[in-house]
Amino acid sequence: MVLSTLVALAALPTAQDPVKPVRSELVQPIRNASFNKGGKAKKRVQGGNPRQLNGYLVFDGALDGNRQVDPQIAVGGGYVFHGTNSGFTIYDKEGNYVDGVPQSEFNGGIDPKMFFDVNNRVFGFDLWNPWDKEKLKPVNISISETDDPRGAWNTYPVPAPGGVDGGAIGHSKKWLGYSFPGGDDKTFVMKMEDVIAGEPATAYHFKGTLGLPAFNQDESDDLIFVSFPGKDILITTVGAGADGTPVVTKTVKAPHGIKYFGWPPSSPMKGTDKKTASGDRRPKNLVVQNGCIWFSHTVNVEGRAGVQWHQVKLDGTFVQSGRVAHKVNSFIETTIGVNKNEDVVVGFQETGPEMFISARFGWRKSGDGEGLLRRTVKFGEGVAATEGGAWGDYSGTCVDGDNLTDIWTVQSVANEKGRGSMVIAKIPF
Repeated sequence: MVLSTLVALAALPTAQDPVKPVRSELVQPIRNASFNKGGKAKKRVQGGNPRQLNGYLVFDGALDGNRQVDPQIAVGGGYVFHGTNSGFTIYDKEGNYVDGVPQSEFNGGIDPKMFFDVNNRVFGFDLWNPWDKEKLKPVNISISETDDPRGAWNTYPVPAPGGVDGGAIGHSKKWLGYSFPGGDDKTFVMKMEDVIAGEPATAYHFKGTLGLPAFNQDESDDLIFVSFPGKDILITTVGAGADGTPVVTKTVKAPHGIKYFGWPPSSPMKGTDKKTASGDRRPKNLVVQNGCIWFSHTVNVEGRAGVQWHQVKLDGTFVQSGRVAHKVNSFIETTIGVNKNEDVVVGFQETGPEMFISARFGWRKSGDGEGLLRRTVKFGEGVAATEGGAWGDYSGTCVDGDNLTDIWTVQSVANEKGRGSMVIAKIPF
């Protein structure tokens, strides 16, 4: 099913003083001279086994998942970097295992969100750690020093004592942004040049939240945040103020006109009356490519979980939208990848009364019909029901940071124990 094109007239921002941070703090980095701390880190061996399936390169990611895995992926520097709630693993682009460590080697935490910054050519991820002895509940922001994930990393533990899980990370050429639920100051921004250099870096905290930060793949300094107050989309741009500190330089608000916007219901599975969580209505990754914001999200479509994806101009005008929905089955935990030519991959999982949670993606070329995905590709099949309840909030889909054309996705399948096993696929364009 396909949404009609949604067109919205963007409201012009009113003239006002720039929104500035309400406070700042200097954060000292924790440096790992290499990903595995010179071989001293605890080793994590997961996945590999490259193979061809339905014409695509497919290989296993983490196989030790629980019922809430939250898989992620970032690709660049010749490597595939994969994360879950249990740890991080590096593969080469042929799908062979290279190295792996648990979360504890990066100051601990859960809910990783990962990226490869195509402009600065570094990897980054976040972990939220509610178990630290100091009770600061730091958001650990880790950035590699080069495009080789096996090399040196710097971790910045930004205190977030009022925070809870569910944060989101984003970046531009100049800035790194993070927003999280809980507390009074729910967004902070740091300078990319500081965190890449491994120098003490200032975290600039904004009152409330600026929204969900996007991965800006354009060669742009602008850091873009997106939120959905009621029936509107709110696009907030952060740039440099007169003194070089981050400020809100533009805010655009427009009706989003999205027909289906309710929280997705839990999804059925074969052989049980228990249902699994379907993910989060809020997009778990947003991409800025060629001056547009691209995102997908899981929503309630006629009583079942379905996937929607959108392309939106920075002025709030919707360019196109599409939907993946079914009269019986559910589609959950979606993420999106977009390349420089505006080819798109929407990754997700499928489940239903006669099947277990399985890995899927849909794809389109930039010249295809408005809102259309060509087909759904199966690349991993579940084999057992979960215990019901939480299954995670998101998956991972991203552009290849080396050629900006190929797209990769990682999705969960329910293994023989009803736990999450990861499957990674490369979609060449």
